[in-house]
Amino acid sequence: MTDVAKDLTAGTLGGASQLIVGHPFDTIKVKLQSQPVPPPGQRPKYSGAIDAVKQTVAAEGPRGLYKGMGAPLATVAALNAVLFTVRGQMEALLRSEPRAPLTVNQQVVAGAGAGVAVAVLATPTELIKCRLQAQGAAVTGPGAAVTAAIKYSGPMDVAKQVLRSEGGIKGLFKGLIPTMGREVPGNAAMFGVYEALKQYFAGGTDTSGLDRGSLIVAGGLAGGAFWVSVYPTDVIKSAIQIDDYRNPKYSGSIDAFKKIVKAEGVGGCEIEFGLIFKEQAQEQKKNKDSNRHPFNTFCRLLMADQ
Repeated sequence: MTDVAKDLTAGTLGGASQLIVGHPFDTIKVKLQSQPVPPPGQRPKYSGAIDAVKQTVAAEGPRGLYKGMGAPLATVAALNAVLFTVRGQMEALLRSEPRAPLTVNQQVVAGAGAGVAVAVLATPTELIKCRLQAQGAAVTGPGAAVTAAIKYSGPMDVAKQVLRSEGGIKGLFKGLIPTMGREVPGNAAMFGVYEALKQYFAGGTDTSGLDRGSLIVAGGLAGGAFWVSVYPTDVIKSAIQIDDYRNPKYSGSIDAFKKIVKAEGVGGCEIEFGLIFKEQAQEQKKNKDSNRHPFNTFCRLLMADQ
């Protein structure tokens, strides 16, 4: 098996495992991000992450936590193919000589370049996922409960409705700018921190001898660095992608940021940030050193003799 085939296979397996383990956390994150600000005297549907989990399971069963997973699961191979291909090309351009290790700064640049390409492919997937996850968010008041109507029956139904009534293909790329604003700096931070930690643990630029435990720690902290750097952007992305097409609340990313901060303060862009770190911990246990855009040493070890 060639190195490219190993990378793509490991990336696909790692990415699928990450989705299966982390998707319930992502569902709760999007539900909390997307619920409307309650009018005075009323309370939001979800008081916090635990309450969102309880209500989701009570209303939809455990499967409700996995709502919207089909779209990202179906595209995980393509996303990893794009990630590794673009990043490989960036590495080739940045290397001073063939097979020379990249510096931390070069890893940052390579990660940012890969983020641009991933954002283009990820935007439609993210839109479909968020639309399905956000269904049912509502505001409740004394003696009454208002629940949003279920508009979509599944991922394909979301795509069909968007293509039919929201401007065709352009509608599927709603939120491209904030998605790019998440993927570019996020991947730059993640790959930069990952390489910096590996070099720190190895005591130099040769990191080939690092044990699996060091890679797990480096991968987990790198994933945390991704979300620390971009979480407010992710809140804005989700808000824009679930916004009503015919009666939009936001005119764009800047407008969404201003309105969220005005209505909820800076904390409105940091809703349930702790969920991300719980997700990263779960992913590390499942995937060893695979993380968000997976680092695939564990899977590659399994295929080393193929």
